[in-house]
Amino acid sequence: MMNYNIRGENIEVTPAIREHVEKKISKLERYFTETPNANVHVNLKTYTNTNAKVEVTIPMKNLVLRAEERNPDLYAAVDLITDKLERQIRKHKTKVNRKFREKGEPQDYFAVQADSAVAVEEETDDMQVVRTKQFDLKPMDSEEAVLQMNLLGHSFFIYTDAETNGTNIVYKRSDGKYGLIETN
Repeated sequence: MMNYNIRGENIEVTPAIREHVEKKISKLERYFTETPNANVHVNLKTYTNTNAKVEVTIPMKNLVLRAEERNPDLYAAVDLITDKLERQIRKHKTKVNRKFREKGEPQDYFAVQADSAVAVEEETDDMQVVRTKQFDLKPMDSEEAVLQMNLLGHSFFIYTDAETNGTNIVYKRSDGKYGLIETN
C-alpha cells in the first residue's frame, strides 16, 4: 500500500490537489506484482514567478524512485512527474530482468504488461553504451576543473584533487551554479 505524505510550500494542499496527486501516482502500482508498501513523499512549491515545482520521492526495498518537475501549471507538473517515474520503473525493470535472464533465475517483482515488450526494447537501446573514453586524470584544484569543464563545454569534469590525491567530479547544476563530488 502506498502512503502519501504531501507537503506544500507557499501553497495550501487542497483536497483537489491531494486527490489529483494520489490518483496519478497510484497508477504506478500497476508496474508491480504486489502493491509496494511505500511512503510517497510529495513536495509542492510555488514561486513568485508563478512556477510550480513538484518533487516526488518513493523509497522502496530495492529501489528509490525520485523525480522533480517545474511547470507554470501544478497539475501538469504532477502529470509530467508520473511520466518520469514510469520511465524510471521501466528502465529499472529492464535492467533487473536482463540481470536475472543472465543468471537464469526468474524474477516476478515487476508485473508483465501487454505493451512491455516494446517498452523493454526501447529502454534497452536507451541504456546501451555507445562510446568509451579513456584519459589520464591531471592533478588540479576545483576552480581549475570548473574552468576546464567550461572550456570543453561539458556539464561535468573528472579530475584528481591536487591536495588529497582523490578522484573528484565537478558538475554544473540546473540553477547554473557548480557542484563538487568528492570520493573516499
